[in-house]
Amino acid sequence: MTPAEIVESWFALRSWAPFTFQREAWNAYLAGRDGLVHSATGTGKTLAVWLGPILEWLSDSPRPWGRGVGGEGGSEKGDKTSSTPSPAAPRHPLPKGRGESVPLRVLWITPLRALAQDTAQSLLKPVEELALPWTVQTRTGDTKASIKTKQKKHWPTALVTTPESLCLMLSYPEARERLADLRCVIVDEWHELLASKRGVQVELALARLRTWNPMLRTWGLSATLGNLDVAMSVLSGIDQTVAKANQRPILIQGTLPKRTVIDTVLPQKVERFPWAGHLGLALLTQVVALLEEGRSSLVFTNTRSQTEIWYQAILKAKPEWAGSMALHHGSLDRKVRDFVETGLREGAMRCVVCTSSLDLGVDFSPVDRVVQIGSPKGVGRLMQRAGRSGHQPGGVSRVTCVPTNALELVEIAAARDAAEAGHIEGRYPVRKPLDVLAQHLVTVALGGGFQPEQLFDEMRRTHAYRNLSEPEWQWVLDFVVRGGDSLRAYDEFRRVEVEPDGTHVVNSTAVARRHRMAIGTINGDASLRVKFVRGATLGTVEENFIGRLSPGDTFQFAGKWLTLVRVFDMTAWVRKATRASGVVPRWMGGRMSLSNELSAAIRAKLEEASKGVYESHEMQAVRPILDIQQAWSTLPKAGELLIERTRTREGYHLFVYPFEGRAVHEGLAALMAYRLSRREPITFSIAVNDYGFELLSPVAAPFTETHDLFESGNLAEDILASLNGTEMGKLAFREIARVAGLVFPGYPGSGKSARQLQASSNLFYEVFREYDPGNLLLQQSKTEVLERQLEESRLRRTLERLNRSEILIADTKKPTPFAFPLLVDRLRLSLSSEKLSDRVKRMQLEFEGAI
Repeated sequence: MTPAEIVESWFALRSWAPFTFQREAWNAYLAGRDGLVHSATGTGKTLAVWLGPILEWLSDSPRPWGRGVGGEGGSEKGDKTSSTPSPAAPRHPLPKGRGESVPLRVLWITPLRALAQDTAQSLLKPVEELALPWTVQTRTGDTKASIKTKQKKHWPTALVTTPESLCLMLSYPEARERLADLRCVIVDEWHELLASKRGVQVELALARLRTWNPMLRTWGLSATLGNLDVAMSVLSGIDQTVAKANQRPILIQGTLPKRTVIDTVLPQKVERFPWAGHLGLALLTQVVALLEEGRSSLVFTNTRSQTEIWYQAILKAKPEWAGSMALHHGSLDRKVRDFVETGLREGAMRCVVCTSSLDLGVDFSPVDRVVQIGSPKGVGRLMQRAGRSGHQPGGVSRVTCVPTNALELVEIAAARDAAEAGHIEGRYPVRKPLDVLAQHLVTVALGGGFQPEQLFDEMRRTHAYRNLSEPEWQWVLDFVVRGGDSLRAYDEFRRVEVEPDGTHVVNSTAVARRHRMAIGTINGDASLRVKFVRGATLGTVEENFIGRLSPGDTFQFAGKWLTLVRVFDMTAWVRKATRASGVVPRWMGGRMSLSNELSAAIRAKLEEASKGVYESHEMQAVRPILDIQQAWSTLPKAGELLIERTRTREGYHLFVYPFEGRAVHEGLAALMAYRLSRREPITFSIAVNDYGFELLSPVAAPFTETHDLFESGNLAEDILASLNGTEMGKLAFREIARVAGLVFPGYPGSGKSARQLQASSNLFYEVFREYDPGNLLLQQSKTEVLERQLEESRLRRTLERLNRSEILIADTKKPTPFAFPLLVDRLRLSLSSEKLSDRVKRMQLEFEGAI
């Protein structure tokens, strides 16, 4: 039988037939092409890329290699190898005999180590059932030391790993020899890595591997991505604008349409003056009824604190689900998450409340319903989560959205429109992060050394560093060799040494150990383990949360009420609480912002409403709110900017509604306040949300002209001047200093606190500012503040759009429904003795009386 016939027979025995796009991917791989497979979740992307290397091996194999095509097969959980079919598998007449285990041919990179084991099990199925002499293993931070030791002697045929573990592999001198037979690198969920420094790590690792093996092929997988050409260029390292047609990476689009149903739980009553979170658990009864309809459900929330709250609420409503219900988020202990994932896979879980920790990759075929609590804030995120249900070819994905704010009904309707139109957000790669480059230079120096001229050419072949200048390269080189201008007097910063022949190497065992411990770019606040005084580890919480608690305080975590006993050795020691009340941890980064595609879709829905068009159930439900907004002010069209001026007992309010998302509005509000204060001295209080922002002042703002308020000229200087740019720069510099190797986070069991890391990085920051102002890492911190925290590129595009827009100024007697949520957000920060809900209720009654 030919290799193609063998694979076709394997599909037939599973009652399958290959899809056209899968055959296209196999043929492109066998032709030596790089590529990207873009297809909906659960439509067969894995087999589209995995069977290419298998077909190649079948074609090249010079001797009999297997016994048959089998049934399901399987292996024990763990890093096991398998080269024989299941004993019960039916045999297909193939040549008898078996070769030796095949050396490493395929690297499979996954963005989450939690996905590695599931991915390995999926890859093993065709290997076992075709009786290939291949082995499949994982190598991540979760892999046992004994397995890693065995892998040092014998690589598997395919290795599933993470960007960090791959870079760690490249830091050993024997890496080139051991990777000599590598034919292919497959990057799963490429959209999750593309716009991060972890994606840059992948680019650098691929450049190293291509230098060693110019025939190496690179393939990516993605389900929800807008800018596919950029994604392919970054992954392949090929500039498609100059490459020949037969050298460009190929895009394989899934040809199987997958139906996605997006519906909404509508509140029985819509308050005409809504505020963020006011619906909250009010829709719990409807949510429980939905969950009762399904066999297995995922309830997605946008934050880990929401996950804890909704888990407890559902369990209280359905106590009989105890044991078949769980919660899942990234701060829970790995063993807890493994238990939940296994239960989902086996169909034992009735309901799991989760965050984005279950967005990716894992195949939970039993899941037939997905619920999204709150607005998804992005079209791609909603589609990704919907794809967790109906996770098989031909299956229907369904997601039911549950608004936590009546205005989120507009967001949900807009998200459905954008999804149906195929308007998915793009992911934009990080440009020239010099901290990652510095880390990579030390890695390569450890992994056998490098010649600067050759490595510079290699770096320029990556998308991230294609515009790296010679002076920038020399600066980074000097930084790792001598510590740069300001640190050259300190031996500990001379990490790389130069041999007589010009080879740059690392000879210090201390440097090698510290570097290998710190490889990676994942950033975040220092976390403390949460552990029972006598019992298991529950997970981790951020240091800044535990720092606000005292021994005896009660908090909710991992679905349990806990009492803090003490904090010691980077661990929060707890016991079960005797009362079910307290606080819920609020993790950093939990406040998502509207994506650009969803923002545009919302503006389009509001324009429809301004013309009296209310087609969807969501828009009909929210119409009472929008009617009041139209009567008291106006509903802005897509080419208009609404600014409302209102005077209350608090002072003079300016409400501005760009509908661009919280992150952009934070920068825009500070910028507008700064520019107004330059006209005459004035102090503002600021509140922002996804729809707009409020500037509150004790006297009327000098708001007679608007043309210069939205100018994009001098944006970087003005935005940094309007905020505490120095302090924001210090926070950004902490992570840059860690990645670049200036500060060491500590060894396992003796990690440094966030406060210690910040103090150390602040010292470097001030030294560089005073004695080395041209330090490129210092400049990078400024760039990252502007781009990562304030989304400068999007802010600039927003300013350009606002400059083209017609400015609508409405003087209102009372704050409108659009303004009301902003008032409440500001009250959250100022109320003390009076409950927020009581104050909001009085305001609602007051405003209702004015209708």
